[in-house]
Amino acid sequence: MSKERAYYVAPFGDDRWSGTLPEPNEGRTDGPFATVARAQAAMRNERRDRVLLRGGTYRLEEPLRFGPEDGGAPATYASFPGETAVLDGGRRLTGWRETTLDGLRVWVCDVPEAKSGAWRFRQLWVNGERRLRPRLPKRGLYRMAGVPGMTFDDELFQGSDSFEYAPGHIEGGWRNLQDVEVVVPHFWTDEHMPIASVDEANRIVRSSRRSIFVLKDDFVARNADYYVENVFEALSEPGEWYLDGPAGKAYYVPHPQETVDACDVVAPVAHQLLLLSGDPDAGDLVEGLTFEALAFRHTEGTLPRGGGERFGRPGVDFAASPQAALHLPGVVAFEGAKDCALVRCRIEHVGWYAVDIAGGCSGISVVGCDLRDLGAGGVKAGGADAAGPVQRRTRGITLTDNVLSGGGRMFLSAAGIALAHASDNDVSHNLIEDFYYTGISSGWVWGYGENVSKNNRIESNVIRRLGQGLLSDMGGVYLLGVQPGTVVRGNVIFDIEKKNYGGWGIYLDEGCAHVLVENNICFNTSSQGFHQHYGRENIVRNNIFAFCGDGLAAMTRGEAHNSFSFWRNLLVSRGEPMYAIRKGRPKSFLADANLFWNTEGPPVVGADFRYAEARFFMDGELDLAEWRAATGNDLHSVVADPGFVDAERFDFRLRPDSPALLLGFRPIDASAAGPRAERRERD
Repeated sequence: MSKERAYYVAPFGDDRWSGTLPEPNEGRTDGPFATVARAQAAMRNERRDRVLLRGGTYRLEEPLRFGPEDGGAPATYASFPGETAVLDGGRRLTGWRETTLDGLRVWVCDVPEAKSGAWRFRQLWVNGERRLRPRLPKRGLYRMAGVPGMTFDDELFQGSDSFEYAPGHIEGGWRNLQDVEVVVPHFWTDEHMPIASVDEANRIVRSSRRSIFVLKDDFVARNADYYVENVFEALSEPGEWYLDGPAGKAYYVPHPQETVDACDVVAPVAHQLLLLSGDPDAGDLVEGLTFEALAFRHTEGTLPRGGGERFGRPGVDFAASPQAALHLPGVVAFEGAKDCALVRCRIEHVGWYAVDIAGGCSGISVVGCDLRDLGAGGVKAGGADAAGPVQRRTRGITLTDNVLSGGGRMFLSAAGIALAHASDNDVSHNLIEDFYYTGISSGWVWGYGENVSKNNRIESNVIRRLGQGLLSDMGGVYLLGVQPGTVVRGNVIFDIEKKNYGGWGIYLDEGCAHVLVENNICFNTSSQGFHQHYGRENIVRNNIFAFCGDGLAAMTRGEAHNSFSFWRNLLVSRGEPMYAIRKGRPKSFLADANLFWNTEGPPVVGADFRYAEARFFMDGELDLAEWRAATGNDLHSVVADPGFVDAERFDFRLRPDSPALLLGFRPIDASAAGPRAERRERD
């Protein structure tokens, strides 16, 4: 076999050298390149197998761009063995000095580019940890006093650019008023509404952006909650910072243990770090590139302009997207790319989605990566919809063995993984934790319309600590539209906390059809472990739903067909009903061979629910005999202790004498879920 040939890049390199040596030679007449861009140019001229980056930091103010001319024969850009190369979009802030601000100990440094308007950053990291802009209230939320022209009967998309605030909540005299941002977490999204003006006489705030949704909290008659961010006068807590752009100064309130001379302070400059861009319409794709064991850090997260053109309002800047913050790009982005990969990379301290796999992509892999401290979500993928050009469809994506942790740090409604219009994808063995919205989302068609999302495998993921009481209407796994061949299998989902409603484990939303849900474990969700809004002919079998709020399984809208079949599931509650069905709706599903258990007494098998005043109410409670008589369901289901090894400690292994085994229930190995060590280890 021929020896692998490589180009080398190093912080101590020189772009005038050949790049064929990992170290400078003795006479320092040859050695590695200094920049990735120079290695890229060399690869176009004389292709080699790999480009190896020596350990250290490579600062980028613009992203690295790869086109079809960089693809072709497979090639890898990777860290040198045993080292880590960091592609860094940030800039260090230096020259800090200690002072006091109204008696408060603070640090201050000069940022002349901010004063000129050339650099206005929205994020800051100190010693590798994200720091926050000052906000009010310090904890919790304010509530809008009113919204001019709004009634509580307004439709969802009747947004506004103004609202009335309660006395003392907002002041027109705040420093740099137009740099203050109102953040509105409501429904399942978060509006970001910069203040344009304040009418103090009438207590009316006007924003430079229009909310995407009506400014209600959710579907009940109640105004939206909000907080205000980047308020100079609120700078008071250790870890808070403020950029005074017109003055060209940055302020930071240090923690007691922090000292000026021992802190590394970084602010972002670049928005993106790596772009692979082909032309799918011309069939000119970027092919065969792998990026391995690289770190990507420190990028900005501004809110894109526009959005109104999609809703008949050209020229209007919306304050959010309708769902999952899908209007935000990725720090690493693919478009018109084929058979490219990120392998064992780390993307952290960023402002948007970590990875964006857009139109015309196929065979893209993100495997064994760490995606942490994310302004938005982890990975989003999607191309053309069913009416769009076939060459712009996206399919065959592999997202496995990744850790996605700490998302939504700027844009709360971003998902861990969001598949919009995408098919034939493998999303498995990931750990998704600490987000404020959905863990994995698949589908982007509401109802029974034609949908390119199909044959997606969502398997053996661990999904935990979502919602955290800030948003509503989410799921550990969320599916939308008709998706034949899609499977949700072997996932472990827990600790989903809603704001008002909808903190579900597995959520089949509008029109979801022909989906298989099996062998999942869902527990400690603030709403039901399984919920179907409306859909048809789904199969839900051999799952464990335990200790879930508002019931164990729910259906909101029954229709004149079989909505789902519910077989051989174990449902364990602390008093909540097994099934919760929207009051006045038909119970249009089939169920049998399930096991019901209530640790507090005889189980309520069926109940009607209604939602009012941001609370769920249960009516018409039925025991098993009454449920059978009313629905014809669960004729062979049983009420019995399932025989878990230790349910109170969430050990859902079955003892050998479990009655569930007599129903044909197959034991679920929870330890098989999550990232596999062998897929994450560096060669």
